Amino acid sequence: MNTKKFTILHSNDMHGDFLAEMRGAEGRLIGGLSLLSGYINQVRRQEENVLFLIAGDMVQGSMIDAEYKGVSTMEIMNYLAPDVATIGNHELDYGLAHLLFLEKMANFPIVNANLYIRQYHKRLMRPYHVISKAGFDIMFIGIVTETVMDKLATDEIGTFISLEDAAEEVGRICNAYRDADIDLTVLLTHIGFDSDKELAALLKPEWGVDMIIGGHSHTILEKPAEVNGILIAQAGVGTDQIGSFDIEVDDDTNSIIAWNWHLIPVDSSLAAPDQELETFINSYKQQVDRKYNTMIARLAEKLTHPRREEETALGNLVADIFAQRSQADVVLLGSGSLRGTELGPVVTLGNLRTIYAYDGPLYKCSITGDQLHGIFAKFMHPSNRTGEGECFQVNRAVKAVYDDARRELVSLTINDQSVRTDQHYTICLQDYHYKNSARTIGVPQEVLAAITRPTVVTTSARDVLEEYLSAHQNLASSVEGRLVYRSL
Repeated sequence: MNTKKFTILHSNDMHGDFLAEMRGAEGRLIGGLSLLSGYINQVRRQEENVLFLIAGDMVQGSMIDAEYKGVSTMEIMNYLAPDVATIGNHELDYGLAHLLFLEKMANFPIVNANLYIRQYHKRLMRPYHVISKAGFDIMFIGIVTETVMDKLATDEIGTFISLEDAAEEVGRICNAYRDADIDLTVLLTHIGFDSDKELAALLKPEWGVDMIIGGHSHTILEKPAEVNGILIAQAGVGTDQIGSFDIEVDDDTNSIIAWNWHLIPVDSSLAAPDQELETFINSYKQQVDRKYNTMIARLAEKLTHPRREEETALGNLVADIFAQRSQADVVLLGSGSLRGTELGPVVTLGNLRTIYAYDGPLYKCSITGDQLHGIFAKFMHPSNRTGEGECFQVNRAVKAVYDDARRELVSLTINDQSVRTDQHYTICLQDYHYKNSARTIGVPQEVLAAITRPTVVTTSARDVLEEYLSAHQNLASSVEGRLVYRSL
């Protein structure tokens, strides 16, 4: 039997989490790319056959990334030197052309199999990459989430968006390119943990997929899942932890015969920081700090946004500011548009740009009460609150009560008045949710335009927030029971 041991380190959804944070009474440094890089370099020195993989969403989430539109991130990723990566939905935030520019900047292969130029049926990126290590050949295939299409919003570029189609695409690549010399086949995905498990169940054993390293749902695991003989793992979000597989591969059967996995906390006790990378990151940080360290407001207290699936104090404040500006009956603020867990009490321009990273217009539309009921029933449903669905924060006038046991919306009021199915109401939507309204709220754009023509409230939601905060000091906000979930 010819076997070989490998160590596979993996990260996902880094979201520009470049800098370590001081936490705890003992003042330990937690996370940050210099500590992560220090650990990866240490493992590479100590172990023979090490691979480092990234499962998408390297960009967005920090001022350093946003200021340089991902260029800084790609230069920093080159320091980490992953063996292979795939794209996530946020790699498209700066546009398709810019993604292709960032790909050319990368000193490492970036794989994606399911983005196509429709007219010519040509893949946009390399679909797979084979690494030869210690006499073994390892194939990597990239699959990305359907929300990429929402970002692209173009007829020229297509993607396989259903899991069934994605499975067929994996099979097509394995059938065409995977031969007897391939000892290990790994899918790098950015579709969410639950979708990874569904995808694994659809794959034929003859295709020989051994592992799925995923991202997108920010899932913290105690151990990998195993579906259809395929190991499935991901490593949460940010740089506070890294996944680590120790596997033994049999060259005769092209299979994993032993494995062990850990989710390893990244802190100052794990490894010494990579000083060269830290210096490089600080060179960017200093430039950004000089530009964005201006204080614009002081809140009465720190406001938090711990979970996107539930009402939060920070979400309430932002939704209320948008309600004041739009004068809409209901504000639907995408929980995922708040790219952090806390803000304040001191708020700098950089803090605001970090927490509200995606600028764009706000739209005001008219819908019926029946359609409004449908929106709340959709996003409050348990199947949507899994880390992969579209969740919202709402303004103070709204109160919605959902019964989890009965799987139904039992109450929806605006200013203490029950929403009537035959009455018209105005809603405020961010740019992303308006342009993709059929998927995000279950109401197509043509329906949003049926009662009255949608209007642009502002071309910059971030300008609204900046001006409001600078003009209103010591603002307070709390969780008030705007979104209530009953389990009994």
